[in-house]
Amino acid sequence: MVSKTSDLVLERLPQKDPFLFVDSMKEREGNTIKTLYQVTGEEDFFKGHFPGNPIMPGVILQEAAFQSGALLMSFLSEGDEEGLGVVSRVQDVKFKNFVKPGDLLEMEVTLDEQMANAFYMSGKTRVAGKIVMAIKFTGTLVPKNA
Repeated sequence: MVSKTSDLVLERLPQKDPFLFVDSMKEREGNTIKTLYQVTGEEDFFKGHFPGNPIMPGVILQEAAFQSGALLMSFLSEGDEEGLGVVSRVQDVKFKNFVKPGDLLEMEVTLDEQMANAFYMSGKTRVAGKIVMAIKFTGTLVPKNA
């Protein structure tokens, strides 16, 4: 099961393979974005996490949410000076289930508040409609050459 990353994602996110964990944007409405990532089982991290019982690392699940947030930031900051979205705070992370090869991640990230270049967001990642991770985080838009 290999998925192709959409051109929109490749154009708007600075991350690239093998560290890109968003394949496509499902929809965007206002301050909320929904993205998808097909877990293939071919990702490098599965070689050691854990052989014989592959589980997607929680930090990679967080990164997928961060990348979805960065994609949302790219739309919300259109017309502003170009910048790079970086994570400046993570809080209230809850893991509720494992993610295995073959799972389709459905990420939903919402901008809760924006103050200057800080974007306060909350996200949920689902597999087959069930929440596997919930998170609150802050993305900061910094000048590209900082």
